[in-house]
Parts: sequence; structure tokens; C-alpha cells
Amino acid sequence: MAEFSAAQSAFMARALRLAARGKYTAHPNPMVGCVLVRHGEIVGEGWHEAAGEAHAEINALRAAGAKARGATAYLTLEPCSHEGKTPPCAPALIEAGIGEVVIAMEDPFPAVSGNGRAALEAAGIAVQSGLMQDAATTLNAGFLSRVQRHRPFVRLKVASSIDGAIAMKSGESQWITGPAARADVQRLRARSGAILTGIGTVLADDPALNVRHEGLDTGGRQPLRVVLDSRLRMPLSAGMLAMPGTTVVYCTDDAGRQPLLDAGAQVVRVKPEAGVLDVQQVLADLAAREVNDVLVEAGPAVSGHLLSRRLADELVIYQAPHIMGSETRPMFGTPEWTRLADRLALDVVDLRRVGPDIRITARIRG
Repeated sequence: MAEFSAAQSAFMARALRLAARGKYTAHPNPMVGCVLVRHGEIVGEGWHEAAGEAHAEINALRAAGAKARGATAYLTLEPCSHEGKTPPCAPALIEAGIGEVVIAMEDPFPAVSGNGRAALEAAGIAVQSGLMQDAATTLNAGFLSRVQRHRPFVRLKVASSIDGAIAMKSGESQWITGPAARADVQRLRARSGAILTGIGTVLADDPALNVRHEGLDTGGRQPLRVVLDSRLRMPLSAGMLAMPGTTVVYCTDDAGRQPLLDAGAQVVRVKPEAGVLDVQQVLADLAAREVNDVLVEAGPAVSGHLLSRRLADELVIYQAPHIMGSETRPMFGTPEWTRLADRLALDVVDLRRVGPDIRITARIRG
């Protein structure tokens, strides 16, 4: 792998920060940032602001104008070389006279996957890749999961007491965490392509599963609302059915689907596995719908099932500084885990205060 200077790393870090500005609006496209540098000075920069609009490279070239000629382009992702909703970016870089391109990572999307780099090199442009690749991979974990694994990146959100309770045995759970943590959850929702829950949560809490934070610029987009409901017990009075956006109900028996269809929901039947709804089929269908990231806000049964099936990728746990005691419900239902050897190893990747609460972000190891 090529060695890069501190200055090159600084320019790529800037491109990554720019790319992250699209976290609420670029979906289902990847987040991409571009910085154009000439004689050690930034002459243009841009990011992919919204799906269907100009890509990062085009925005940066527009900002640079004639100064783009002979410049080095720092890109968080390989430029596209195919015609999609917008014109391809590799030819635009060539036409602008870019002298060199530094890429954080190549794009695994089949229509790109090395073709963008090849087009640049065929035009005589020097290309280097691998600068801050790990950061670029983390930034677009959802897009990469959809393209490479044919399922979205699955993130489990849990709000608990410090002793691991998510509710009292009676079901009482509002509110365990404080306003700052609940506002932070809105940001998690805004960056997700879908929010998934189980029918038990719908019947108990009638959740909205929408983004409701005036400070978040999502371009009006609401995540897909997903309900796992094997026997179609979804009530027609559910609040989410009357809200803007789309609700998809996955079931194993769709004999009673028509009332839900009339109420505006979509109903998808999947085959059961071992007598229960096969979530793997659900995730495959969501990937086909171009969903990159799924946020799971569900009870212990659904969350535990995802963990047991190794279908979860990340946990985000908001832990409140209080103890709820023994007459409570746990975070996850995993009755098949009976030995210490059954435990699931995690890598904590972030730990911080959110108001009075602690937010723990952990990746599933392996």
C-alpha cells in the first residue's frame, strides 16, 4: 500500500467530514466527499448532498472552476463511470484536467468496481488508493453491507437502566433515559433507511417510528417503517398507518392482508423458518428496496432473535444512571443461551455522555 504524507491525510480527513454531511440525505447512495487541491491549497470541495442530485466530484469541480486543472482530487470513494440518475464523475474529472486522484477506497458497486479507476488511469491520471480506508469503510458501512452482503447494516437501539432493564414487568418504560438521549435517537432514525420493530411493541406502545426533530434536515425523507407480524395482528388504528411515509408489514400468513392494504400499508409474506418469521428474508427484501441501514427499536424477543441469528451488526445502548431492580424486563430474550460459552463478544467502538446518560456503541465481533 502506498505511503501518504500528513498533508494528504489532512485533505482526505476533510473529504470524509464533508461526506458525512450527507448522512441524512444521501440515502440510498453512499456518502461521498471530494476535495480539490492545487499547490497545497484547497481550490474546490463538495459532497453528495442528496440522492438524484450532483455527486461530490461535480460539486467540487463547480466550486473550483478553472482552478481544477492540474489539481489533485481527494475522494472518499472511487468515482463512478456509468450513467445513472446523474452523469458519470470519472469523465468529468478527466475533462476538467485533474492531474492526480487519491481515493480512500474502491467502490464495490458492480457498475463501478474498479471501472472508475481504470478510466482515470487510461486517461493518464495517476491514481492512488487506500488513504484512510478504514474511516471510509465505517462511514458507508450500510451501503457496503447492502452491496456486498445483500442485506442492510443492522443496528440495535436499546434504552436501559444501569442494571440492564428496559421496562418494569408491567411494561412501564416511559421514560428510562432523558431528553438528550431521546433526541440523539432521532438522529439515529434520520440516518437509517428503515426502522424495524415487532408486533408486540406495536400492540404495547403504538410507536410512530418516524423522525420528529425540527433541527434535522432530512429533505423531508422518512425512513421506511417495518413491522414483523407473523399472523397479521397489526391494528388498523396503529398511529404509523396514518403518518406520511411507508409502512411495510412482514408476515408468514397473509390471509387477512386486505384491510391493511386498504389502510395504506404494504404486506409482504415470507416463508417461516423453524416455525417463526425468517428475518433473513426480510433483510434481503429491504436490501432489494435499496435500504442501507436498519435501526431496530424492538422488544427483547426480536432483538434477541437477531443477536442469536448473528443478524445484528451493531448495538447502541443508552444507559441511564439508575437501578430498576429485579421486577423488570431484560434487554434481550435469548433462552437458548444457557452457558457462559454462548455469550456474544463485542468491540466497544464509542463511549460518551449524552445528557445524564451514557451511550455505548459496540460492534458484534466477527
